[in-house]
Amino acid sequence: MKKTFISIFCILTLCSFIACGNKNKKNMEGTVLLLETSMGDIRLRLFDDTPKHRDNIVKLAKEGFYDGTLFHRVIKDFMVQAGDPKSKNASDTATLGSGDTGYTIPAEFVYPKYFHRRGVLAAARMGDDVNPKQESSGCQFYIVTGKKFSEAELDGLETQLNQQKLQATFDRLARQHMKEIFMMRKANDTIGLKKLEDEVFEQAKAEVLAHMFRFTDEQKKAYTTVGGAPHLDGQYTVFGEVIEGMDVVDAIQNVKTGRADRPVENVIIKKVTVGE
Repeated sequence: MKKTFISIFCILTLCSFIACGNKNKKNMEGTVLLLETSMGDIRLRLFDDTPKHRDNIVKLAKEGFYDGTLFHRVIKDFMVQAGDPKSKNASDTATLGSGDTGYTIPAEFVYPKYFHRRGVLAAARMGDDVNPKQESSGCQFYIVTGKKFSEAELDGLETQLNQQKLQATFDRLARQHMKEIFMMRKANDTIGLKKLEDEVFEQAKAEVLAHMFRFTDEQKKAYTTVGGAPHLDGQYTVFGEVIEGMDVVDAIQNVKTGRADRPVENVIIKKVTVGE
C-alpha cells in the first residue's frame, strides 16, 4: 500500500498536471415520466429533492429531445443508458455516448437516502479527472439493473472504496505541495521528500478516517435482496426510480450487444411524456 503512494508521489513531481422496481413509499410524490420504447413502456417517478435534475429532464422531455434516441449502452447486471442526442438516426457502426446538451447540472447527492439499488434513475457524467465537481450530463441517464451481493462482498467493497478514497485524497493533498516537492527533488533532498510524503499520507489518512464510507442497514438490505450497483454510491446523482415496467428494463439489459456495449438491434425511445 505504502509503495503505491510513494510511486504516485514521485509521478506528481514530474508533471504539472490528469434502481429497484418496487415502489418506495417515501418517494411516492413527484413528477412521472412515461418512456415509450420499442420494447415496451417504462414509468419513472422523479424525486422532488433533486429539483435541478427533475426540472431539466422534464424540460427536455416536453421539447421532444429524447424522442427517437436509443438505449446506446447496455451492460447486463449493471445498467441501461440512454439520452445521447447523437443516437437519433445513427448508423449501425456509429460510436455513441459523447452527445450532450452543451451544459452540465450541478451534483445533487441526496445520500444515503438515495442510492444505487435496482431500478433507480441516475445521471451519467464525465469522469472525476475532467469533472472534479461530479456534475451530471445535461441529458444522458441510466437505469440500474445491478446484481445481488453477499454481506461479505459488501464488506470488501467498503474496504476497496475507502482505499480508493485514501489514494484520491493523498493525490489531492500532494498536488498542493507541487512547488515544494519539485524544489526538494531538484536539490536531491530525499530525506525532506520522505518526511513530506509521510506528513501528507498521515493527513490524508486522518481526513478519510473522519469520513469513512459505510453502507447503511437499508443499503445492505437492498443490495443483498433486490441488488444494485453499490460501487457508484455517493458519486452519481440518483434522481428517480422505476415505478412500472422494470420487466421492460430487464428485457433491454438482456439484448445482444456489440462494440462499446451498444445493442446490436436498436432499442428506441419512441416518446417521453410528462405526467402520464
